[in-house]
Amino acid sequence: MLILVIVLLVLWLIVAVIGFAFEGLFWLAIVGIVLFVGTAVIGFVRRKALHR
Repeated sequence: MLILVIVLLVLWLIVAVIGFAFEGLFWLAIVGIVLFVGTAVIGFVRRKALHR
């Protein structure tokens, strides 16, 4: 599970960087950032739940 979250975080970070690199793909950067934050929050919540 942890590896999946890390892989998704790296993928969303790459998408965000590509979105910022190309002016026409600014929307892609926004989507990448939203997905990055969402994945990080879900991963953090699930990890805390497993330790209880």
